[in-house]
Amino acid sequence: MTFAGFMELALYHPELGYYRRDAARVGYGSGTDFYTASTSGAVFGELVAAACVALLGGPGAAAGHAFVEIGAEPGGGVLAGVSHPFATAGTVRLGEPLELTGRLVVFSNELFDAQPLRRFVRRGDAWRELGVELRGGDGDGEGGSLREVELPPVMEPWLPADAPEGYVFDAPRAAAELAAAIATQPWTGLFVAFDYGKSLAELATATAIGTARAYFKHTQSNDLLARPGEQDLTGHVCWDWLAAALTDGGFDRPEVESQEAFFIHHAGEFLAKAMAAEAGRLSQRKLSLMQLLHPSHLGQKFQVLHARR
Repeated sequence: MTFAGFMELALYHPELGYYRRDAARVGYGSGTDFYTASTSGAVFGELVAAACVALLGGPGAAAGHAFVEIGAEPGGGVLAGVSHPFATAGTVRLGEPLELTGRLVVFSNELFDAQPLRRFVRRGDAWRELGVELRGGDGDGEGGSLREVELPPVMEPWLPADAPEGYVFDAPRAAAELAAAIATQPWTGLFVAFDYGKSLAELATATAIGTARAYFKHTQSNDLLARPGEQDLTGHVCWDWLAAALTDGGFDRPEVESQEAFFIHHAGEFLAKAMAAEAGRLSQRKLSLMQLLHPSHLGQKFQVLHARR
């Protein structure tokens, strides 16, 4: 099968998929595999709320919108326990129907990077899609092993016209399709997505071995076929494709900012008060703020795509 098909099964199989397991995945505790901005606690939700309120034009405007988080981890969304002016705050879990209507803030945190990737490798003057093959074992696959294989040449309009021999292009097409599905729903308001990604030009020229990787117990690996269903698989989103999906859906001037810049530009008043309150001590809250904003931590690692309709 294609790598995208394998990644879909490994992450979302209804019984065996990584994101279907009833287990803690995010955080610093035993058994977790990675951490996100939400690991910083309530301060991340407070920053998100403050920025969204500012982008909507103030608390009065925000009160007319419901806040919907797509792909929230079990146990509560980003606004759980956070005071906010939105009409309501709810979540849509992975696998639940996507029904967006009315005036909304549609928010996600590392949703798009967890969508299946199509992987391609340059051979001569053609691109070959990468697939996964089961070798050996009995009729049910027991005792066999997985290996990467090259499938026949393919042509797609968005594949780079040229690339050096062996260049790997990881195409986050499912992420773009999800953005289009969100944008075609009958809702108005604010779209905000936190994730990590690159421009199409960067993916086509500056990531020679691709961006796909695995995370298991906070260790990054390039062994994408190990532990199917037990490790996270992820890759960079293409901001150009996501922004184009929003534009096609009628959103006005989608913008990508670093996480640091997004919070400074749109939650500056909240940040000033929070830092002033913590100025005389090295509290956990101050450490969380530093982790979210500092360029060497999450401030530059993550970006934010936002737009209004």
